[in-house]
Amino acid sequence: MDGEQLRRVTVGEAPAGRLFGDGLAVGPDLEGAAEVAVAQALAGLDGATPDLFCVFVAPGIGHDPERSAAAGRRAMQMAGARVAIGATAAGVIGDGRGQERGPAVAAWAAVLPGTRVRPFRLTAERGGEGAVQVGGLPRLSSDDRVAAMLVDPYSFPVGGFLDHCNTTVPGFPLVGGLAGAAGGPGANRLFVDGEVLTRGGVGVVLGGEVVARTIVSQGCRPIGPPMAVTRVEGNLLLELAGSPAYTRLVEIVTALPPADQALAKRGLHLGIAMDEYAEDHGRGDFLIRGVVGADESTGAVAVGDVVQIGQTVRFQVRDAAGAGEDLTELLGGHDHPARGALLFSCNGRGTAMFPSADHDVRVVRDTLGADGVAGFFAAGEIGPVGGRNHLHGFTASVLAFR
Repeated sequence: MDGEQLRRVTVGEAPAGRLFGDGLAVGPDLEGAAEVAVAQALAGLDGATPDLFCVFVAPGIGHDPERSAAAGRRAMQMAGARVAIGATAAGVIGDGRGQERGPAVAAWAAVLPGTRVRPFRLTAERGGEGAVQVGGLPRLSSDDRVAAMLVDPYSFPVGGFLDHCNTTVPGFPLVGGLAGAAGGPGANRLFVDGEVLTRGGVGVVLGGEVVARTIVSQGCRPIGPPMAVTRVEGNLLLELAGSPAYTRLVEIVTALPPADQALAKRGLHLGIAMDEYAEDHGRGDFLIRGVVGADESTGAVAVGDVVQIGQTVRFQVRDAAGAGEDLTELLGGHDHPARGALLFSCNGRGTAMFPSADHDVRVVRDTLGADGVAGFFAAGEIGPVGGRNHLHGFTASVLAFR
C-alpha cells in the first residue's frame, strides 16, 4: 500500500488486569444504547485507556441514518480511545451474544501493549474511462502485521481493492466486513477517530509487537473426491479429471446419502485449492465459491469465480453441523489462547444457519478463551485464504489477539 499516511500511535507497557472488553445494548434510544455498551466494554479494562476501540451500530429498519451517526459519535467520545473505528450493520455481536436486528449497539475496547496502531480512511473516485482511483492507502512499515477494515459496499470497490493489495503487498493479511445497515445505498455510516463518514472505508493497521492471527471459517464440508480442472472457459467448468464437469457432479450427488443430496439441492459450492503443491488439502486450504448453474447439454458447471486449468477443486455442501465444526477446528489450531477477538460473521449465518444468533460468538469465546469478542453480522466478509485476501460470503472472519 502507498499514499497518504495517517497518524501513528504506539502504546507502552501492559497495565495490570484484562486487556480486552466488550459490550452490547439493545433499544430504540441508540445513543443510550451506545453509552451502555461502551460502559460494559470499558469495565473490562479495569480503568485502562483503550488503545483501539470499535463500535458497531445496528439502527434497525426505518431509522434515520443520522441517529446511527449520533450513536457512533457518542460511543467514540465516551471511550476516549487513542484510535477508534466502526460501522453500521444489520446486526451486532458483543457480550457473548449476537443481535441480528437493530436497534442495538456493540462496543469493543483493547489495550495493546507495544503495538503501533494506525487508522486510515479509504475513498474511491471514478476517473476517466471508468477507472476508479482509490485514495487513503497507508504505506506499510516492515513490522506492520495485519489490517482490519470496514467498508461501505455501495461506494467502495472492495473486490478490486483486495486484488490490488494482493498484488502490491502479497501475503499481508486484511480482515473485516462490509457494512450493511437496512436501507440500501446511503444508509451506512462509518466511524473513525470521532468523525462520521458516509462513503468509502475505514480501518486500522497494526504493527510493532502485536501478536494476532486471522481465521476464516467458510463453513463447508467436501463431497466427492478432489479433481483437477482439465478444461475451462472463464467461470465455466467444462471438464473435471477428463470427463464433463456436469457428469462428474451428477455422479457425486447421486452417490450421497439422502440428507446430503437435499443439502446439495439447496446450495452447492465448489472448493478451489489455493496451493497446488500441497499433498493433502484440508480445512482452510480451499477458497469456497458458489455453484451458480449447470447445463446437461454442454456438460458445463458455472461457478461464482474464475477457475484455471490444472487447479484442484472439490464440491462442497454447507450445513450447521459442518459450519460449527469448521469454525471450532480452525480456531483451535494454535498453541496459544487469544485474549480478545474481532468477529465478522455473515448475515446469512446466525439463525439462518444455527439454532441461535449467539453461535459464532460463543464458539469464538469458548474455543479461544477470549475476554472480549465483538463485531457484527456483515454483508460480506474479508479475510485471507491461501495467503491471498478475498471477499467471502457465509463465513466467519476472525482477528484474534494473543
